[in-house]
Amino acid sequence: MQLYTESLTTYKRLLTREVKIGNLLLGNGHPIRIQTMTTTDTMDTIATVEQSIRCIEAGAELVRITAPSKKEAENLLEIKKELRTRGYETPLVADIHFTPNAAEIAARIIEKVRVNPGNYVDKKKFEQIDYTNAEYAAEIDRIRERFTPLVKICREYGTAMRIGTNHGSLSDRIMSRYGDTPMGMVESAMEFLRIARDESYHNIILSMKSSNPQVMVQAYRMLIQTMDAEFGEIYPLHLGVTEAGDGEDGRIKSAIGIGSLLEDGIGDTIRVSLTEDPEFEIPVCRDLVKRYSHQQSSERVQPADITRLGYSPFSYQRRDTEPVQNIGGKQVPVVVADLSSISKIQPHHLQAIGYTYDAATDKWNIGDAAADYIFTGHQLLTFPLPGTLKVIVYPAAWESAIDKAKYFPIYQDSGFVTATEKSNQLNFVMVDCFGDDTALNDFTHLDALANDPTVVICLSSTNRNAMQSVRRMFIELLQRGIRNPVILITDSHGQTPDEHLIHFATETGALLLDGLGDGICLGYNAHAKVENMQVSGRTYLPVKDIQQFTNNTAFSILQATRTRISKTEYISCPSCGRTLFDLQETTAKIRSVTHHLKGVKIAIMGCIVNGPGEMADADFGYVGSGPGKITLYKGKEVVKRNVDSEVAVAELINLLKENEAWVEPAV
Repeated sequence: MQLYTESLTTYKRLLTREVKIGNLLLGNGHPIRIQTMTTTDTMDTIATVEQSIRCIEAGAELVRITAPSKKEAENLLEIKKELRTRGYETPLVADIHFTPNAAEIAARIIEKVRVNPGNYVDKKKFEQIDYTNAEYAAEIDRIRERFTPLVKICREYGTAMRIGTNHGSLSDRIMSRYGDTPMGMVESAMEFLRIARDESYHNIILSMKSSNPQVMVQAYRMLIQTMDAEFGEIYPLHLGVTEAGDGEDGRIKSAIGIGSLLEDGIGDTIRVSLTEDPEFEIPVCRDLVKRYSHQQSSERVQPADITRLGYSPFSYQRRDTEPVQNIGGKQVPVVVADLSSISKIQPHHLQAIGYTYDAATDKWNIGDAAADYIFTGHQLLTFPLPGTLKVIVYPAAWESAIDKAKYFPIYQDSGFVTATEKSNQLNFVMVDCFGDDTALNDFTHLDALANDPTVVICLSSTNRNAMQSVRRMFIELLQRGIRNPVILITDSHGQTPDEHLIHFATETGALLLDGLGDGICLGYNAHAKVENMQVSGRTYLPVKDIQQFTNNTAFSILQATRTRISKTEYISCPSCGRTLFDLQETTAKIRSVTHHLKGVKIAIMGCIVNGPGEMADADFGYVGSGPGKITLYKGKEVVKRNVDSEVAVAELINLLKENEAWVEPAV
């Protein structure tokens, strides 16, 4: 396999080895399975059973339950018995981290165990240690000795296993040789997979989870190439973004990470980790998976074939472009807001996209998430604009505009080539990527506008495999040395906010993660029912209209892809039986006092078991360390231990102030 997937220009599932989990088959072309994890105390049998049932009835095909010690592992038997008594045969998964004994107990009881190779045998001390080759080999032998008993139990009992690597919990040994990298994540899993294969055990699923979608996607791609090169086969893959958070941000981050891989045909089971009750995760999973239910649809087209990408899918490097005004080059991606559906645009309409007009002072207040351009179609505005905002209109409207420094035309590619009147500063040119069979190999118009110093190309596709079609056009730009900036135009025909969020995040996020795109413009189905703007039954945005929704979504996508930071980022775990405080309430409380800290990453973790490892990407951490007690971190360093939860949020603010990360909120 020269590339990490065959699904680069159209959709095709990656063929993986078949695995049996109880009565459920996974991989080898079987449907993409949906799963979640309980948040109850595993020792509370009835509460765990009833929450599991709610998840199953919502659509979960696998239910994971934490088993941090032997007593929880043993109680899995009672949970399983009660579920089977009530008529539920859904396979159960034991989530194991530090305790091999618990894994060995659970493997004799339930259908699958999940182990983290970073802490199953190794102890993570966040120390930099240099290993000689002999010392490294000795560590592998130690792992083999401790891990092999579990492998043999799983083989004997027909139990499946997930080898689940987490970006934030790589062992000191892996860190010493590979660093905190996607390759380190891959090697961490491969060490355990090689041991299992040596024991002729193959009932294995793998995962590469991170709170950073960019790292996550690169790691899965590397893992696929590594397995294929070493074994000539690929084991099934569990997809998930660790600690995605809650609300629209959690959905967007999950859709970018998971959706980018699903678009490439990668993934056999998924879990969306939200800081919400687990049954709310299932509808988001279902919305993600249903995009691929008709895999070989006739609506999908095969653009001109490729033999090379022109960029590395294993490391991030933004496509090199020549800037046109504030678009492209090393400038952050721009956001274009579509206001063309508003019949007569007034100053108050701009509030939805980050601009608030103060009539008393005759001044505009510009927010951090303020759109850079607005598209108004045929309409010229009748009021003075904020200084930073510019307008995109159709050519006829542009020609009649007096202020050519504020208004810029947008053409179809053929229209631009034949136009007699063009802006000498900035022209937007739309290209429908491989929109019909006759255009698959016809790049006449592309060549005509190539490297025009005034042209920003706007790429979109009406194909079912739209993302792949746009990516294929990017490859063409790279191969032809065309360095014009590109705006990604994506329309959604969804009927719910979740469907919009997932579509927008998947289609644009998959490209932005690979450094492709200098801006985004999100459109929508005008008949979509979005009045209440609720996500899974809960309202997350005080949405006044669809323009605010799409503008916020655009900035959230850029934030999640790390291409433009406009707000505070929260890395928040989804809660489980180990959680030592009300995670949802605490997350909301911390958000309410820190949401104005642009660019700061704050982790809110339920327990000391996973917290320090899985919050690797955070600047500051708030981690449960015991009932009513919190430990505060700066990066990976403990700063304050056993802080009373009643004052912990105030102490977090003090920590931010001490490290010059705090600014007073605007009044």
